[in-house]
Amino acid sequence: MAVDVRTTSVPASATHRSRRPRLPSAERLRSFAVFGAPGLLVYACFVLAPIAISFGYSLTNHNPFNPPTKFVGLRNYQMLFTDSEFLTSLRVTTILTVIVVIVPNVAGLGIAVLLDRKGWLYNALRTVFFTPMVLSSVVVSIVWTRMLDDEGLVNQALRALGVDRPPGWLSDPRLALYSIAIILSWQMLGFCVVVYLAGLQGVPNELAEAASIDGAGPVRRFRSITWPLLAPSLTINTVVLLITAFKIFDHIQVITHGGPGTGTTATIAYDVLQTGLVANRQGYASAMAIVMLVIIAVAAGVTLRILNRREVNL
Repeated sequence: MAVDVRTTSVPASATHRSRRPRLPSAERLRSFAVFGAPGLLVYACFVLAPIAISFGYSLTNHNPFNPPTKFVGLRNYQMLFTDSEFLTSLRVTTILTVIVVIVPNVAGLGIAVLLDRKGWLYNALRTVFFTPMVLSSVVVSIVWTRMLDDEGLVNQALRALGVDRPPGWLSDPRLALYSIAIILSWQMLGFCVVVYLAGLQGVPNELAEAASIDGAGPVRRFRSITWPLLAPSLTINTVVLLITAFKIFDHIQVITHGGPGTGTTATIAYDVLQTGLVANRQGYASAMAIVMLVIIAVAAGVTLRILNRREVNL
């Protein structure tokens, strides 16, 4: 018996089943108060409030050991851009950030491509590469300080290979900054490897197989298919590395204390702590911290905007 589809009635409720009923405004406010307000309150207390307090201090000459505190307006900010010590720390931080953004990204991508295989050995290697990431920065700094000491393991190995005068990795002002950059890059390498591995596992096999049938070699397949699809992974790694490198303090404090010499490896974050806690110029240190925050926010925002244009929606 044939059924005429045109005469079959469809319940009106079925056509609207997929629509979610809108909550009354009172219920929405109650839901926000229960689920959203606590998170916003924590964010406001531990992020927004300290920034506001720091900005307030930056407009004063606050020094707990030299009262009274006076309002100085933007004088601290004007002094920053004529302060040779701050400009030197800005240059040091920029060089360090550029190295730390490039080296782990390039090395992490290469290692991720090599480890993108199945097997217990590759799983073990992934764990090995990620281990430095979970270690404390202080522990990493102490270990590398011992290894890169003038009589450390690295120089002993170089002497065994016939090098009469191994370089002073941490005592030579020309090498100390680059040594710290390599240490931080080594610690962040595992993070980049894991992110790139996640991106590689999300690349559809059908695309690579189709390109292979069309005669594309491994290099062409990587350049035309894999690399464009890794754009989100590149964005994550670049932004995280940029922020991590620009606010580095603990490695500098443990390894070189801003030396060797004067300001050779002193970053902005290191100068902020030295100015605020050692020199007790907390108003001036707050101005330095606000400038560092603005630089990080602008750099991260511009980087996100540029890299997001490359991303491919699967």
